[in-house]
Amino acid sequence: MILLDLFISFTKVGVFAYGGGPSMIPLVQEEVVDVHGWMSIEEFTDALAMGYALPGPIATKMAAYIGYKIAHIPGLIVAILGTVLPSLLMMMLLAVFFWTYKDSPYVQATLKAVRPAVVGLLFVVVWEMFPKSVTSWHTGLIAVITFAAITLLSVHPAVAIVVSAIVGVVAYR
Repeated sequence: MILLDLFISFTKVGVFAYGGGPSMIPLVQEEVVDVHGWMSIEEFTDALAMGYALPGPIATKMAAYIGYKIAHIPGLIVAILGTVLPSLLMMMLLAVFFWTYKDSPYVQATLKAVRPAVVGLLFVVVWEMFPKSVTSWHTGLIAVITFAAITLLSVHPAVAIVVSAIVGVVAYR
């Protein structure tokens, strides 16, 4: 039953997440933390941090981590399939029809409205993770420096994560 729950949860994420991997994060959080209680918000935040520290799409890394935590290798496989199968099937259909209808006012109107909704979803993630992640002035400073380095200095996010990890080893061990 847990494998079916994992598959359904990650299939919902795969079906309803528009805008790429980061837009999936609030949906994964809803399923994993709020609906099923498979993880606490702290565990989810740690999984997200590990996911961002590794190369590749965040959604599949989160699915793999959470699936493994819940049901080991079968859970990992089922969660990844649930995450990627909907988009794979939809992309196959879209490839057939998109080039015919891409300039349609309906398609353009839909895309125009969905983009800001994705931004709103990302704000929800930040809002919910902030109190658990920025717990002191020095963790707040890490967040501000990371934001500034990426936005103002064009530092690659992976570099910011590695540097933050090194700071953590030095400052918090």
